[in-house]
Amino acid sequence: MKKVLITGGAGNIGSSLVRGLLNTGKYHVTVLDNLSTGSTKNIPNTQQENFNFFDGDVNCLKDVIKVFRDNNFDYVFHYAALVGVERTQQNPLKVLEDIEGIKNILNLSVEHNIDRVFYSSSSEVYGEPVEIPQNEITTPLNSKLPYAIVKSVGESFMRTFHEHHGLDFTIMRFFNTYGPRQKNDFVISKFIELAAENKDLTIYGDGSQTRSFLHVDDNIEFTIKILEEKKLINDVVNVGSDVEITIIDLANLIIESLDSKSKIVFLPPLKEGDMTRRQPDISKMKSVFNKKIISLKDGIQDVASSNLLLR
Repeated sequence: MKKVLITGGAGNIGSSLVRGLLNTGKYHVTVLDNLSTGSTKNIPNTQQENFNFFDGDVNCLKDVIKVFRDNNFDYVFHYAALVGVERTQQNPLKVLEDIEGIKNILNLSVEHNIDRVFYSSSSEVYGEPVEIPQNEITTPLNSKLPYAIVKSVGESFMRTFHEHHGLDFTIMRFFNTYGPRQKNDFVISKFIELAAENKDLTIYGDGSQTRSFLHVDDNIEFTIKILEEKKLINDVVNVGSDVEITIIDLANLIIESLDSKSKIVFLPPLKEGDMTRRQPDISKMKSVFNKKIISLKDGIQDVASSNLLLR
């Protein structure tokens, strides 16, 4: 049985990966999370066989050393990070601390002969798009926001540790992965919660900015596939949907899907961080994951019906 460490495993994507791996019956999973944005409600019972949880900070070396010392991991998924546009802009110094976590994970992965490190990067690294769709190789990484810069630095660390130490990696640039365990300060979960209570949905600017949304189940299925089939080793891949939607159309879709009486209220645009367009080139993702992904309409219904969000 392979042993896996997931940092940030109490968050939306991390906790879903925990469940996906445990459901295969092939893995022993350990989570390291300081619960700053994640929640213990997202993770399995700590008494469950083949699962461990450590309340610790990946940016604190002694916490990471303890987890590596007490286990013999085969794979590491480094998902821990301070997330959310407003949260990261309000706490730029906290964002920069995440660089220490990246270094801790990579140094200990080399020391303990980890087979491969999976790194959760972000669509934010692209900044304002200079081409659509956004391609892993040809599209410049031009964001100046601390969160995006740290993600880009992390990508550079992955490549450097491979070149100098032979540590294998996969960089996954996530594009707006949503799901029933996501906190309500992200757009889909936030809109659904408001619409369920017939409250106003607030949009920054005129709502013409676009995003591409991927249901977390597709994210996890893809991730487990490239893990088990040893795909995209020492490579970077956009993980998302290529279906682009404006935020105002998203709001209207959620209102319609929930048969809500909510109204849309427009707020002044954010000073920075609210990029005008997001649409990934997912040809690389499709080359190993050629299946129909969950539609946004079906995904909204899944989140809306979840007892984790509406209770």
